[in-house]
Amino acid sequence: MPIKYEETKPFILGIHYAKRMPMIQFSFGLFFNDELVGVVCYGSPASQSLCRGIAGDEYRKKVLELNRLVLKNNIKNEASFLVSNSFKLLHRPVIIVSYADTSQHHTGYIYQATNFLYTGLSDKRTEWRMKGTNKHSKTICEQYTLEQRKNNPDKFHVVQRPRKHRYLYVIANKKDKKQILKNFKYPILDYPKFKNKNYKTNTNIETQGVLF
Repeated sequence: MPIKYEETKPFILGIHYAKRMPMIQFSFGLFFNDELVGVVCYGSPASQSLCRGIAGDEYRKKVLELNRLVLKNNIKNEASFLVSNSFKLLHRPVIIVSYADTSQHHTGYIYQATNFLYTGLSDKRTEWRMKGTNKHSKTICEQYTLEQRKNNPDKFHVVQRPRKHRYLYVIANKKDKKQILKNFKYPILDYPKFKNKNYKTNTNIETQGVLF
């Protein structure tokens, strides 16, 4: 069911490793005995080039990013149940994009379990970081000029952005879905495999990560 922005904070800031609130348009909760035990959040992607790059300019305003999925206990099937049921509450047609962070050893287990389409790794890029904070690179660039960043190397530095597995999911009627898939710019690839032999007994690693 839909939940308030404030209700997501204990999960995102308290459990999620990034400890950073994303831009949230829609947030939904999973409840057990009236207790909120999981949240999934959606918002507009930070990159407009990504929105255009998925299925062209015609569908750029139809793209939403699943930008946080956090579970308190991560009982079996909770993640896939929350994600799949949240889809029913979103407007349509909509293209969902989400990422699995390779720097956190995430592969996208739940995305694979809920039949997302895999479209490969994000491009290699650099991004700005601000020492002593976990601000997103986009926020840093909006708040500080390039000159300010370059002239304060003790405060700002450039790092290689971790590559992420990119997953897509189309929520639409049969006709719209067919047309959107026809317009896809990314190739649909086989799912990547998780190499850690202990993964299946420790899926909480991914569920509490940024995007798995």
